[in-house]
Amino acid sequence: MGAMPLHRVCGVFVFLSVCLISFTAPCDGGNILVFPVDGSHWINMKVLLEELHARGHNITVIRASTSWYIAEKSPLYTSITLDMNEGLENFFEVYLKEHMRAQREGASALTFFKLTKHFLSMISSAHSLWSNALARMFDDEKLINSMKDSQYDLVLTDPAIAPGVVLAKYLKLPLVLNVRWITSGEGHFAIAPSPLSYIPVPGSGLTDKMTFIQRVKNILFYGIIVFQQKIMVGPSYEVICDKYIEGGCDIVSLLQEADIWLFRSDFVFEFPRPTMPNVIYIGGFQCKPAQPLPADLEEFVQSAGEHGVIIMTLGTLVNALPKEVADEIASIFAKMPQKVIWRHKGERPSTLGNNTLIVDWMPQKDLLGHPQTKVFVAHGGTNGVQEAIYHGVPVLGIPLFFDQYDNLLRLQERGAGKIIQLGDVNSRTFEQGVNEVLHQDSYRQNMQRLSRLHRDQPMAPMDQAIFWVEYVIRHKGAPHLRTEAYKMPWYSYYCLDVLLFLLTAATVLLLSTFAIFRFLCCRSRRRIKTKQH
Repeated sequence: MGAMPLHRVCGVFVFLSVCLISFTAPCDGGNILVFPVDGSHWINMKVLLEELHARGHNITVIRASTSWYIAEKSPLYTSITLDMNEGLENFFEVYLKEHMRAQREGASALTFFKLTKHFLSMISSAHSLWSNALARMFDDEKLINSMKDSQYDLVLTDPAIAPGVVLAKYLKLPLVLNVRWITSGEGHFAIAPSPLSYIPVPGSGLTDKMTFIQRVKNILFYGIIVFQQKIMVGPSYEVICDKYIEGGCDIVSLLQEADIWLFRSDFVFEFPRPTMPNVIYIGGFQCKPAQPLPADLEEFVQSAGEHGVIIMTLGTLVNALPKEVADEIASIFAKMPQKVIWRHKGERPSTLGNNTLIVDWMPQKDLLGHPQTKVFVAHGGTNGVQEAIYHGVPVLGIPLFFDQYDNLLRLQERGAGKIIQLGDVNSRTFEQGVNEVLHQDSYRQNMQRLSRLHRDQPMAPMDQAIFWVEYVIRHKGAPHLRTEAYKMPWYSYYCLDVLLFLLTAATVLLLSTFAIFRFLCCRSRRRIKTKQH
């Protein structure tokens, strides 16, 4: 068969180009107002903003004057800085130190209640801080008028803290959530049916296969979430809603009004559960193929030879493990033939071996994608877990706080990771755990299977995210995807009023039948007596 003539090739190319253009709805650069959450949440949001900026969207970011990571000046966005007297970093630092100390003391009911109390207190303080900042923003007439005049197309926010949700309502703008966590736990529980018989509540440490006692525990943990929202979080924002929002509002209803939920998870990782049409799963959207390592790091990695490399990091919030834990971990690494790259801040472990490289920062994605990397020792944050799945690297998890145990539990249930509680970490347990994940082939095989499943999608997660943001801009919202269930009172949602009506009708019918039967029987007896006389 001969080669196709050049003019015909050009014609086919033009035809395909026209088809692609005609099937892709146009979206001029939108004007997007972003209200992010600081810390590791900002890392996720920034990845999304980079892609939105590359596609021609104009972005404005609201940040605190005490922000850890959100820069005031950036080529990606213009910023609005809110004056804050105090940052959240102090709250987290105090909580984390207390949490790690309590875990080392050992598990007990007293420890659980103490940690829960500290957690709820920290969360309440953080929301109170931001609700006060939101009130000051609403009282700043010049700032609010500037926002109204800017004619934003939508508000993009992380609802772990709620000011962005309230602001969207105040400005009457479509709302897109970059979400996994909301003000009172995991986002699904606010929007989708969530039967507690098989859907584990965050913090419960349960899977989707529960015994009777575990279901009791699950319901108790759900009670903590309800208490957190109704007592610890809700009141902080209800005052703002009553003062500035016509007709008032509550945070859960505002969340349920959101047009699109960009959900940072997927069902390769998550347990199967009911969902809604406006929940778009973008788990792993921040993951990319590995880039070449810096020359000195590449040389260190290659020097490991056939034994490979172990990488370890416990996230951005943890500056240092307790000294005795760090020393025991370092002593085990020192005995191993593998090379180790350990992101560790604080006092240098006294037992550190020559095979271990201590760094303040590491190119985590690129190391996870390197063929020499054998095991990832991690705390179980969402970003790290998703990157490990993407690159197919098994995980030895040391969960510290928040959702980390639940994240690692999902990997452990799928045979792709192993958990060691911080309170159980010593030289014996750590050595046993790291060798098990390193040398049992099933861990790597299972994780690589998850990686293949995660990558086998019709559309990349980032493209999904951008499509739906632009969809909301094009159509000025997506109310047709939103359930109206949140407008129903709770007794109507669960059909208790219908059940009461049917029970009443059945009771009336039964009593009426009984009354008629009794009347007929009595009448028959009277006739018999009359005949006998």
